[in-house]
Amino acid sequence: MSQEYWLERTEMLLGKEQLEKLKTKHVLVVGLGGVGAYAAEMIVRAGVGKLTIVDGDVVNLTNLNRQLPAIRSNLGKSKAHLMGGRLLDINPDLQLKVVDQFIRDESMIEILQEDFDYVVDAIDTLSPKIYLIYHALQRGLNIVSSMGAGGKLDPSKVQITDLNKSYNCKLARILRKRLRKLNIHGGFPVVFSSEEVDMEAVVETEGEQNKKSIVGTISYLPPLFGIYCASQVIRDLLEA
Repeated sequence: MSQEYWLERTEMLLGKEQLEKLKTKHVLVVGLGGVGAYAAEMIVRAGVGKLTIVDGDVVNLTNLNRQLPAIRSNLGKSKAHLMGGRLLDINPDLQLKVVDQFIRDESMIEILQEDFDYVVDAIDTLSPKIYLIYHALQRGLNIVSSMGAGGKLDPSKVQITDLNKSYNCKLARILRKRLRKLNIHGGFPVVFSSEEVDMEAVVETEGEQNKKSIVGTISYLPPLFGIYCASQVIRDLLEA
């Protein structure tokens, strides 16, 4: 049995040449919560050969309902290092860089100096999200961004479109407004749900870092957003 046998089914679908192409690609995933961890895993399982993952958070009790590394024995542990170990357990030959920190400002610019073939924005706080999108686009990097999965229940409403064509998403609306001030008018794909949010699922808070409110979430929607992000990355890389 060859060392690459685990990718046999992928090679059957894509062909050897396309699979070899994926092995040469380098993807950056920022944010390893309910969306980003699933995106990172699906990208690795598809055969991408080089990955950089970024998150400074640790697993906590409220993550158990939706996040990939969140099990009770992992409470208090670094999401970045947990996911790093998991991804290498899937593909030991993966060229992996783990950044265990919240990146913003100069550190984000520094990380983006590498020649990434694709960037996945799975950040759930506004300012660093805008900063990542802006500087990725300034560098001419391909990027897909996840909008808000909270407050949604219907998986059939999830779709991929340009930021400017998204609707019924508060995060996307604020993002459009802020990016226009930076002279960015869409032009990159986002994963969003057109389902309207039940405002009874939104609770104002003062205890969450960088958040003015908490939105209720269901187990399957954030992972689906991550899978959609991964699909955009893989399909675009294959078509490049």
